[in-house]
Amino acid sequence: MDKMLYMILFGVLALSSIVQDAAAQTEHMVGDNMGWIIPNNGAAAYTNWAAGKTFRVGDTLVFNFPTGRHDVLQVEKTSFDGCNSNNAIGTAIMTGPANMILNSTGDHYYICTFGTHCQNGQKLEITVSSSTGTPGANPPTTSANGPSGSVPGGITPPPPSPSSTTTIMASFVLSLSAIALASFL
Repeated sequence: MDKMLYMILFGVLALSSIVQDAAAQTEHMVGDNMGWIIPNNGAAAYTNWAAGKTFRVGDTLVFNFPTGRHDVLQVEKTSFDGCNSNNAIGTAIMTGPANMILNSTGDHYYICTFGTHCQNGQKLEITVSSSTGTPGANPPTTSANGPSGSVPGGITPPPPSPSSTTTIMASFVLSLSAIALASFL
C-alpha cells in the first residue's frame, strides 16, 4: 500500500510540474519567420504579430537579427513614440539573435536604433501580465522589439537554455524516474 501511495504522490508532482512549466514559460520568436527587420508594411507588422500573443512574466522574447545590421533597445513610451533612445532602459543589444526573459508586468517598448529603422516600423510594443494571473491585454497598435541586457525595466537576457518543450520533457522524464525509483522502495 505504501508503494502505491508513493507512486500516486510522485505522479501528482510530475503532472503539476509539467503543467507549471507549460503555462509559465513561452518562447516568442519576435515577428515569427520575418524576424527582427524593417518590415515592408511598417509598424503594423509587429503590431499584428503581437496582437495574437499573450505575454507573461517568465516568457522569453527571441529577437532574430543579423549582428551589425540591427539592434534592440528597451525604451520608455515617449522614446518609443519619438523613435529615439533618450529614455533607454539598459543598453542596446547589438548581437543577434538575442533572448530576453520578461521579468516584470506592464507595457514594454523596443526599438531598433540603426538609422531610420524605428521610423520605418522596426519597433515593438507589448503588454506583459503576471505568470499566474489572467492573460494580458492585447498589445497597443504600435510595436518595437529587440534584445537588451540586464535592465531594471524588466528584461534580463537568459543563459542559453533549452526550449520549453525540452524543459517539459526533461521534467516529465525526471518525474517518471522518481516514480520508478519509488516503486522499488
